[in-house]
Amino acid sequence: MAPLGMLLGLVVASCFTFCLSHQNPEFALTNPEKSRTKETERKETTAEEELDPEVLEVFHPTHEWQPLRPGQSVPAGSHIRMNFRTGATEVKLPNEDKFRNTLKGSKKGKRLDINANTYTSQDLKSALVKFKEGTEMESSKEDKARQAEVKRLFRPIEELKKDFEELNVVIETDMQIMVRLINKFNSSSSSLEEKIAALFDLEYYVHQMDNAQDLLSFGGLQVVINGLNSTEPLVKEYAAFVLGAAFSSNPKVQVEAIEGGALQKLLVILATEQPLTAKKKVLFALCSLLRHFPYAQQQFLKLGGLQVLRSLVQEKDTQVLAVRVVTLLYDLVTEKMFAEEEAELAQETSPEKLQQYRQVHLLPDLREQGWCEITAHLLELPEHDAREKVLQTLGALLATCRDHFHKDPQLSSMLASLQAEYQALAALELQDGEDEGYFRELLGSINSLLKELR
Repeated sequence: MAPLGMLLGLVVASCFTFCLSHQNPEFALTNPEKSRTKETERKETTAEEELDPEVLEVFHPTHEWQPLRPGQSVPAGSHIRMNFRTGATEVKLPNEDKFRNTLKGSKKGKRLDINANTYTSQDLKSALVKFKEGTEMESSKEDKARQAEVKRLFRPIEELKKDFEELNVVIETDMQIMVRLINKFNSSSSSLEEKIAALFDLEYYVHQMDNAQDLLSFGGLQVVINGLNSTEPLVKEYAAFVLGAAFSSNPKVQVEAIEGGALQKLLVILATEQPLTAKKKVLFALCSLLRHFPYAQQQFLKLGGLQVLRSLVQEKDTQVLAVRVVTLLYDLVTEKMFAEEEAELAQETSPEKLQQYRQVHLLPDLREQGWCEITAHLLELPEHDAREKVLQTLGALLATCRDHFHKDPQLSSMLASLQAEYQALAALELQDGEDEGYFRELLGSINSLLKELR
């Protein structure tokens, strides 16, 4: 019986083992290699997940500092610090609520979905390269579009020159234009209208300092100066118009004009009977020649320029010229005064320009030739602007003409009358809210003169 029972036990054990091996192959005793392979794969997967920096556990910070465990991912915008007392890295949310949305939908222990919400460093590098390439392409497209627009709106200078040549039109420089205009003016075959048109156009160009100096290089300035000798009043007028524009603040041209006899010719026109419009332009040219040019001022006094201006002011119906003459005298007096003050401040005792100004004895000549009385009587002019300029000149002449002003009863009465007039006008300005109005300034000039003359 014992051998039979042992045999029966072995049969049952074999059947049980056979059934188990068919129900779950993983536990089959007959397939040990597959079981070891699956276990190895499971271990490797776990190890990769632990080592993969892209698959991290999300850390859920709060508004309080909490320690960060190794391997945890921190949401963007979180505050991180090192606790030097414990040596742990701590994280918390910023104060703003805008970062709370970052944690919405996240659950503790959830793995980051690297395919949907995160990118590897290589992905970011690739995206940056593509972004730069796209920017360069867009920039290149914009440049090409801009160039195409410029080409559509404008044409190259070579094409324009070619078209002008076909039309028999030549592009000229300012120098070439001035040469052509001078030739037109100086030609005996040109009509009076053509000469006037040439001078009118030339005045536009000589306003520029370089163009005015270029006028010297081919003798054009002397041609215009000689035009002052013309018997035609219009030629004299427009020649003086061109010279006044060329002289203005241009020392080189001023010197050449003095050497070319322009000053004498201008004074002759002012001293003779000429149309008022011609004398206006000639006086303009004279003022441009004398300002900031002490040598020309010396020659002006030697040639009797003050007598010429005095006769001009005393002519009938020349009030406009009188105001311009008074303004010129004021400018010349103050110009010399400022030059001496600048030299004194700079502690220069004998600069060349100062020596030239000291040779201009303008104030004594004005006193001797009666300009103290002439200027005072010009206060009778009705225009406020004219009175302003006369008051300025009286103030500049005060040191030289004080005794004449004291002895002139007409001046005192005129100043008192003007004081009353401008007090009323200044009061109206104050009512309109103008504390520093034009009439108040004129009243101040009158009050200063009256105070000095008491």
